[in-house]
Amino acid sequence: MKSRENLVRLKRFQVNEKRRQMAQLDMMIAEFDRMATELDLQIASEEKKAGITDTSHFAYPTFAKAARQRRDNLKNSQADLAQQKSAAQAQLSEAEIELERAEMLESRDARGARDIEPQIASAMIG
Repeated sequence: MKSRENLVRLKRFQVNEKRRQMAQLDMMIAEFDRMATELDLQIASEEKKAGITDTSHFAYPTFAKAARQRRDNLKNSQADLAQQKSAAQAQLSEAEIELERAEMLESRDARGARDIEPQIASAMIG
């Protein structure tokens, strides 16, 4: 009985940990998106100031080139995080199923114990 309770507690912990990981990935993706948007604005401002939008132009602003590279790196990292999130979602679903099974086993054991107790008491009396 105690081992089932421990199993359920472990599965709950695992589910909560997976949910925390999902939330953390969501926050990181959102932060990278915010940073990339900010860089886009800086790039546009720099291009407007220089009057050059052609990245291959010899006088294209160096800051804009560097900001573009940072933005592209952020977008790549964001895509990697999205893949990690997909994997984490699958792991979360699996952990939730395992928790549900463990809870069902625990409740079945508890029902069985409740059904047996009256039988034991009547056997002791009789």
